[in-house]
Amino acid sequence: MSKIIKSKFKNKSYNIEIENNSVIKKLTKIIKDNNNNKVHIIIDKKVKYLIKNFKNYSNVNIILTNAGENIKSFNFYKKISNDIITYGIDRKSLLIGIGGGTIGDLSGFIAATILRGINFILIPTTLLSQVDSSVGGKNGINTIHGKNLIGTFYQPTKVIIDPAILNTLSNRELKSGYAEILKHALINDAKFFYWLEKYYKKILMLNKTTMEEAIYKSIKIKNKYILTDPEEKLVSENSRSMLNFGHTFGHALETFYKYKKKLTHGEAISIGMFMESKLSYSIGKLSKTDLNKIKNHLLNCGLPIKDKNSHSSIFFNILLKDKKNYGKNINLVLLKKIGKSYFKRNLNIKIIKQNII
Repeated sequence: MSKIIKSKFKNKSYNIEIENNSVIKKLTKIIKDNNNNKVHIIIDKKVKYLIKNFKNYSNVNIILTNAGENIKSFNFYKKISNDIITYGIDRKSLLIGIGGGTIGDLSGFIAATILRGINFILIPTTLLSQVDSSVGGKNGINTIHGKNLIGTFYQPTKVIIDPAILNTLSNRELKSGYAEILKHALINDAKFFYWLEKYYKKILMLNKTTMEEAIYKSIKIKNKYILTDPEEKLVSENSRSMLNFGHTFGHALETFYKYKKKLTHGEAISIGMFMESKLSYSIGKLSKTDLNKIKNHLLNCGLPIKDKNSHSSIFFNILLKDKKNYGKNINLVLLKKIGKSYFKRNLNIKIIKQNII
């Protein structure tokens, strides 16, 4: 059964469509509707079967790549942009990104900047990208100084989510995506957290109905923050910044490991969420009962809660470079209780060191 979430902004609105076994049918219609325009498809090689019917279309330019944080670089941005320009592009052209979060980040950045912006459709193919990075319009590339330090806010024309695609994912990739679903519950919806406690096994076993419902509930929470604060300018509890729960420490770990396979994004966020929950408890905001519930749920799902390098001097130096910070004070999202988050400003790095070790 199809579910639609509407994202309405001042200058643009679009639909997030969630439906099992729908992506090839919808792609076919999109390409037929654009038969007089150039259509550029950036797609992860792992899911190239999705576009096998479109290889011989004269107006379709297929760019196959291996997904991963390494593609979010100036070199890949330059190479793919040049490929698109060489093939042919104008302001009626369409760019489609098909893949996980890194494909979405790179293709979104290209769509936002090439010709100062062209139409863009996103088809996320991992659980992580379906519930998180495909929603909200953020894109970006990495530098040696940190993750996503260069990017824009650029809303797509449409997002197509097909949970049936997730059958190709490994158990590790599914757990990684589940971490972001859990994050949405922890920051905003206690009822959703307890629903996840009841149904997480079904979700990780790819039960179609439960998975579709989990994706829908998760996106609804994220969409609420995005509509209130599309460019992350607020500092209240309605701020889009709440979606960064677990990401301050998580991104620092990813940067520490130079985005290699030691940790997936979701595993890093899982560790980050527990560290930030522990910090919330240590400064007197989160109860011990809620901290233990979070810890036990992460462990029950097979997600990590610690990393031996999260207390190193290199880690803390990376932490200070987070784009939300000023000077030697850290700005980050903490919890008051399960389902209730807040933005903690100007927390000195010394306090963090004392309370997370």
